[in-house]
Amino acid sequence: MSQPEVSLIVTTYNRPRALDRVLASIAAQNRRAEETIVADDGSTTETAVIVERWRSQGLPLRHVWQADEGFRAGMARNRACAGAEGDLLIFLDGDCLALPDFVQTHVLLAENGWFVAGNRVLLSPALTEAVESGREDPLRWRAGQWLAHRFNGQVNRLLPLARLGDAAWRRRSPTDWKLARTCNLAVWRSDFLRVNGFDERFDGWGFEDSDFAVRLIRSGVKLKSGRLATGVLHLWHPENDRERAIRNRALLDEALQSDRVRAIQGVTAYLGETR
Repeated sequence: MSQPEVSLIVTTYNRPRALDRVLASIAAQNRRAEETIVADDGSTTETAVIVERWRSQGLPLRHVWQADEGFRAGMARNRACAGAEGDLLIFLDGDCLALPDFVQTHVLLAENGWFVAGNRVLLSPALTEAVESGREDPLRWRAGQWLAHRFNGQVNRLLPLARLGDAAWRRRSPTDWKLARTCNLAVWRSDFLRVNGFDERFDGWGFEDSDFAVRLIRSGVKLKSGRLATGVLHLWHPENDRERAIRNRALLDEALQSDRVRAIQGVTAYLGETR
């Protein structure tokens, strides 16, 4: 069976140093995505410079930008996915470094009728600064270095770094939408389109990924665990403004109580746009 073509969707907003390190990790993949699309929620030109530099170095890269009108990550992802050419969409946040086998492992775990949710290791503020400045590169660390940084409290855990293959236990919680986070998630593009992508009524921080997972599961797509296989390294940042969290939680509760599968304001608005 031939491998799927992959579109790697990287969400970013005004964090060019972090994005630079993330794109470096993508360039170092042992199985590159056929395309990487930066889903930009309104960054300044500094981010565009980073993207163009990596593109000029041969990374298959596109930059999909929208105006800065608040936290609209769902819209940014929808715009990117509307023009994506891959069979498999892998979502990664622009502050999450991918280990060298990240894309390859998602491809190996990909299975028709399932989407894959992975997890992350959180880096401390001090370690994040060292990574962004180029003084540390955890992608090159050996086991002893990881243990030392865990002991010193610079990373919150090590288990996501483990690498186990596909097995039946990955399918034990096929309807547990709470496991899904779009900082590390893979879904077939056909399934993404079936549920009309992310619901853009979720503006501001919170719960748009949960709503997406709920609707995927309701459509018949089951959740498969990518833990102990696809872990990413999450650079520290201050907590996002959660002013809209209560409203967004109400939208999620509405989705949980309904039988709706398709997003009310979703990706179809962009499917006619030029790729």
